[in-house]
This record gives sequence, structure tokens and C-alpha cells, in this order.
Amino acid sequence: MNNNYNRPDDTFGDATARMTQEIFADGVDRAVLLMRHSAREYRRDIHDLENPLTEEGRDLAARFGARLPDVDLRGYSSPVKRCTDTADLAIQGSSAASRGGVVGKVRDIEAFGVFYALDQIRMWKGLREAGGLANYVGSWFAGEISQAAMMQPQRAVSMVLEVMLDKLRAPTPGPGRRQLDLCVTHDITIFTMRHGAGLEPVDAEDVKFMDGLLMFEKDGRVFFASQHGSVVEVDDVLLAHSS
Repeated sequence: MNNNYNRPDDTFGDATARMTQEIFADGVDRAVLLMRHSAREYRRDIHDLENPLTEEGRDLAARFGARLPDVDLRGYSSPVKRCTDTADLAIQGSSAASRGGVVGKVRDIEAFGVFYALDQIRMWKGLREAGGLANYVGSWFAGEISQAAMMQPQRAVSMVLEVMLDKLRAPTPGPGRRQLDLCVTHDITIFTMRHGAGLEPVDAEDVKFMDGLLMFEKDGRVFFASQHGSVVEVDDVLLAHSS
């Protein structure tokens, strides 16, 4: 099972929407999508986590929602507002396109935030010194970042997988209903999950706005897929670090 969902003329979110559409079309009834937020501002006069979506980012999030398959949606996000707004706008876009129902409102979940940064000041300093996010995440997995600053990386990976697995196996609103849980997070989380789950190494692909990873169950097995084509099975080995 390997399929690259990217196309040369894609804009933000296109490959993620295409992956989601195709996996549901392949007979999947439930899935959990973990994706980066939409296009954001980069103002330096406020804390980085307070930077909001741009107007283009808001439009892209709604456009993304309209391209999702015709399924019921539940929304979850990092507590950071640009993530919550991305989920809200995507669900609004899906509803406007008459793409199935919505189950409740978007709910903030710490597991989709930067919970693994135990000392955010040291993390931001480390990011600057590393010369980029991919380099920093690579150093983290290589054991070069103090565990006083960042949680052990594979523990963070397994914790996010556990939360996603819980969503995947939660009861549906009604029999025969297909459902997608939309979980909006940050680029560092997508880098972490791709690398730590064995999908793509940090230096292979950049993480663009609304790039995503999809968890789904097929033939009694749970899979974790990247829009770049890699797929891994979510087994006890991946989940072993959660305890």
C-alpha cells in the first residue's frame, strides 16, 4: 500500500484532501486526519503561537473543507487559535458544500498542541540555533536535545497515536454513518509524527500548510498514512512508548 497523493499543480491542502477522498473511496468508514493549520501570519511583535491565519489562509481552510468526502465531521485542534480557526473554517466549508453532517463543535485537545516542549523558552532558542525546524526535530530524535527541554520524542509520538486511536474507535453517531475526525496541529508535530512513525525522515519533505497524516482501519488492521505515499501499520511497537 503506497500512493503519493501529491500533484505538481497542488496548492495548500489539496494532497491532504485527495488522500482523504481516496481512502474513503477505498471502503474505509472511519478515519482520523492529523494536519497542519492553514496559512498564517509571521508577525514578530507577538508570541509566535499568537500569530493568526491570514485571509488567504482562512479561504484555503474553507476550500479544503469543501473538498473533503461526504462524511460526518468531528473537529479537534491544538489550543492555539490558528489551529482552532482552521478546523472551524474547514467544517464550515464542508457544511456549505453539503458534505455530510457535523458532530458537535471543534474542541481543543492538548495532545495536538506542543505538549512535548517541557521548556518552551529553551525550545524556541534551540530552534533558532538549529537553523530550522527539520534540523531541530532531527537533533531531538538523535538525543541531542535535553530531556529537560523536550519530552523523549518516541513517547510524544506514541501519545499522539494513542489519542488518534481513541478517536478512531469511539462510537459513531449512528449505524452506517461514515465519519472523519479532523485534528489540526502544528508543523513540528507533523515532522515529529512522520519521522517517529517511520513514514518519512525529517530531511525528506518539508511540512507545508495543511499537510496531513491519516489514521484508518482496514481489514482489521490500523494504518497511518502520509500524503507523500508512505504507510505504516500502527502496532504495539509504535505504541510501546506511551506507558
